[in-house]
Amino acid sequence: MFQAFYSAGPGQRSTRPQWMALLARAPLPLLEQALAAHHRPERTEWLRKPETGLTMLQGRAGGTGERFLLGEITVTRCALRSTDAEGSPSAVGVAYVLGRNHRQATLAALADALLQDPAQQAALEGSLLDPIRHYLTQRAAERNARARATQVDFFTVAREAGSDNDDEDAA
Repeated sequence: MFQAFYSAGPGQRSTRPQWMALLARAPLPLLEQALAAHHRPERTEWLRKPETGLTMLQGRAGGTGERFLLGEITVTRCALRSTDAEGSPSAVGVAYVLGRNHRQATLAALADALLQDPAQQAALEGSLLDPIRHYLTQRAAERNARARATQVDFFTVAREAGSDNDDEDAA
């Protein structure tokens, strides 16, 4: 499920598409913890307050087939402009997150705006993006382990079924 978008590579800073993909998947506690020192509500101006709506999901049969409409999913989006210490506008932060959590969308948009500032990007790379990468990697590993636990080795099943039939034929 997770592609290489969340890995900036060793010694490289994340690009905006990479960090936006991470922020969209980040759990709320990680966002709150990392942005506690940076969040100043008086330094943000809403361009689009958090709003929840539906978007259509598309799927592909077998991963390579034609697209088809899978269903609708709830998405929350918002946009804000952060201001610097003098009050002049700086970066615009945008976020889309799955679900109805307005707080998560707000913090993801704030993180997007802060990450556009080169002075803060290095600090947030270590305190925000790295923990999100670790969380997503760990979650993917747990999901793969659960899937591996249900894996069936059909060769072994066929061999065992064949050995039972051989015993019946010999009797």
